[in-house]
Amino acid sequence: MIVNNGANLSKEYFISYLKLVREARSFSLEQAQNYMVNYFFKNNNDVYGKDSYRNFLQAIEILK
Repeated sequence: MIVNNGANLSKEYFISYLKLVREARSFSLEQAQNYMVNYFFKNNNDVYGKDSYRNFLQAIEILK
């Protein structure tokens, strides 16, 4: 997925992205979360802004 660095990414975006990662890689939610932190956020929670990271965390809670 292409991401615009200036965009505030929504919970719905992250729910879809996490589902895609889980399905494509046969990951658990925890594995998908770690993958996203390492490769999507590049180990920098603020790379796409604080609101985007907060929405990512909320998406994880929804999927639990």
